[in-house]
Amino acid sequence: MEITRTYLEMRAPSLLRPARNDDALIKIEQTRDCSAELFRFLYAEVGKNYYWTDRLPWTDEQIAAYLQQPEVSMWLMTYDGETAGYFELKKCDDGSTEIAYFGLMPQFIGRGLGKHLLTCATEQAWADGANRVWLHTCTDDDPAALPNYLKRGFKPFKSEKYTVER
Repeated sequence: MEITRTYLEMRAPSLLRPARNDDALIKIEQTRDCSAELFRFLYAEVGKNYYWTDRLPWTDEQIAAYLQQPEVSMWLMTYDGETAGYFELKKCDDGSTEIAYFGLMPQFIGRGLGKHLLTCATEQAWADGANRVWLHTCTDDDPAALPNYLKRGFKPFKSEKYTVER
């Protein structure tokens, strides 16, 4: 199966077209002491419908070492106390910040929460001092992902095709 991966970037905070949700039941907080169990749960549950597999074999030690890097931060979205989604930011050597992982738990998809979560992820990357914010998506991801990125102001800068076996 052929997959297209699209890389997108935002080069200035003023380019963000935010979509906020003022629902008081939504909370987004940094998970400073993210356990291996929570990390694995978020990755597996958010990514299960999109063929996220790269990190599934990581050991607890690999996860802990990854999360201890000062350039990595994890942010958890809850809705009325229930885990709704997350994003992971990774600062890069060139001063940019990658929204490395981003997504919602399956039961929260289709409620408009992804727009809000992406707005918050992008704002956090800028607040942390990024000189550019970027991410990537692919044709395996949710069909709403790419339109959400474009509507928030991200612009494609690179595309690549690759083949996977299913």
